[in-house]
Amino acid sequence: MRQGNRAVEKIIKREALIAWRNRLRLVSRSIAFTNGVFDILHQGHIKVLTEAASFADVLIVGVNSDASVKRLKGPERPINDEQSRACLLSSLVMVDAVVIFEEDTPLNIINIIKPDILIKGGDYSVDQIAGSREVQAYGGTVEIIQMAQGFSTTGIIDKLKSLQ
Repeated sequence: MRQGNRAVEKIIKREALIAWRNRLRLVSRSIAFTNGVFDILHQGHIKVLTEAASFADVLIVGVNSDASVKRLKGPERPINDEQSRACLLSSLVMVDAVVIFEEDTPLNIINIIKPDILIKGGDYSVDQIAGSREVQAYGGTVEIIQMAQGFSTTGIIDKLKSLQ
């Protein structure tokens, strides 16, 4: 019999992260972390998440809160609220846990989790990625995954606007 509520259980509160991380460390599981808005889930997101999951035993995804998205993307965003975005991400097989963060960057979450591998999709340099210095300081690594061309939330929103 399938366990239908498993996806919801993968959404972890910030307060539970240390205990969750410690359980993983007890059984020598490596942890990868990535983050984003994930407003309208698309093929580009799936590519990055699939590749990110291949770097470690466990993939934790940080999701910007609604307030954070508004500060970063403007008053018309997000399209989907934080719980909807977290629920969609947690239902993906390659995602082991999802945590919502209020800040504009996931630095505080990264400092709590202390991932072995910090992963970001896009055209960044390592020094532009929030938490890269901290992860490298304790011996972790930073990976950048190239985005799939032609897929973006902004592109989807623009296309929808043009149909009106």
